Amino acid sequence: MHDKTLTELAASLAAGEFSSRELTESLLARIERLDGEINSFITVTPEQALAAADAADAARARGEAGPLTGLPLALKDIFCTTGVKTSAGSRMLDNFVAPYDATVVEKLNAAGTVSLGKTNMDEFAMGSSNENSFFGPVKNPWDGAAVPGGSSGGSAAAVAAGLVPATMGTDTGGSIRQPAAFCGITGLKPTYGRVSRYGIIAYASSLDQAGPMARTAEDCAHLLGAIAGHDLRDSTSVARGVPDYTAELDAPLAGLKIGLPKEYFGEGLDPEVESAVREAIRVYESLGATVREVSLPHTHFAIPAYYVIAPAEASSNLARYDGVRFGHRCEAPTDLTDLYLRSRAEGFGEEVKRRILMGTHTLSEGFFDAYYKKAQQVRRLIRQDFLDAFDEVDVLMGPASPTPAFDLGAKKDPVSMYLQDIYTIAINLAGIPGISVPAGFAGGRPVGLQILGTHFAEARLLNVAHQFQQATGWHLRRPALAEESL
Repeated sequence: MHDKTLTELAASLAAGEFSSRELTESLLARIERLDGEINSFITVTPEQALAAADAADAARARGEAGPLTGLPLALKDIFCTTGVKTSAGSRMLDNFVAPYDATVVEKLNAAGTVSLGKTNMDEFAMGSSNENSFFGPVKNPWDGAAVPGGSSGGSAAAVAAGLVPATMGTDTGGSIRQPAAFCGITGLKPTYGRVSRYGIIAYASSLDQAGPMARTAEDCAHLLGAIAGHDLRDSTSVARGVPDYTAELDAPLAGLKIGLPKEYFGEGLDPEVESAVREAIRVYESLGATVREVSLPHTHFAIPAYYVIAPAEASSNLARYDGVRFGHRCEAPTDLTDLYLRSRAEGFGEEVKRRILMGTHTLSEGFFDAYYKKAQQVRRLIRQDFLDAFDEVDVLMGPASPTPAFDLGAKKDPVSMYLQDIYTIAINLAGIPGISVPAGFAGGRPVGLQILGTHFAEARLLNVAHQFQQATGWHLRRPALAEESL
């Protein structure tokens, strides 16, 4: 059962080949047996999962099953979930049990899905390797010496290892697409505002966006349909109807206009990654698409702009963790100032502290106009670059990351780590959707093809990705760990 996609599992459940409870028990056993090797889960919830599976089986018996009823998945440990620890990968929230469900969780519960637990992540979603977690690093199922990417590394690794057919991640600067690329799965970052952020522990509020991670674009289409939509509890949620994202998956690609940003194929791109991406482009040409070079001239400003805006928002969002109301509290504080200082010093990890300091500095008097305001002006230019490009082409394509997954511990300084996001960060600044799909290997490690569209073009992206997966078999490859049966 563990080798099936979410769509295949739905068909098997509908045909009565096995029950949701049998499927859930099988995957829980795999997690117990194999996750010690990769550390993809922070919390496993067998009792809640089996209860949800039984409820799904009962609904199916009554003839009330929907397309996702009884299907297992896992949640990045940044989605508040009633009665379950929601840690954001941090010591600060190691003792926090959420009293309510995030909107994404509510919608998945209403669809009848079965959550198996909460997946590991970089602390407060700050990282590109999943080495910043208080609960230890996650290992890439393809190679235990490699990182799985971040910050949704646990979510990507769990799918790649066959522990769960799909997961929910969040993407602030590439945190769905980059780990999807590193682990050889499919990951979709929707348009900003397409999915409610209510109940998602905030990192950078103008950039964060939840999205699905699974083996195929078809699976992601089903999941996006379940979680998308307007939410009055999220002021940034867009009041816009939700289409059937599966309706156009099989539409032919004849006449599709693909743009290749020249800035994505320059210095710093691993030659094997470039070769795999260009081979994927040739597949699209064989399917009837045309290809042309385009320019996104402000791309080189994306990383500096992001690392002003995101830390500034993080500084504000993380100010609430003061040891008073919830979260980590230091022992025997001598006064209120001591409580604040020691609780925050003990609760936050090094990368989180670094970004809080950066953000506080850029928001301070005398630096706001020089840094934060200027970064927001650059953000507008980056967004306009994409809009201009989409006047000429239907989608943009390029690598999701300049290299395949790097070794654990290989990136010692923050700047080299930040540069791993060179092809993903601008997409969040512009608020457009993007998807990463498996497109080959470099040095024995997966390569992701990133496909970008204009705002609310998710249906088109999923169609383009699905057609590639119908024509190739990269998404069918499995690491040895995923082939293990119990």
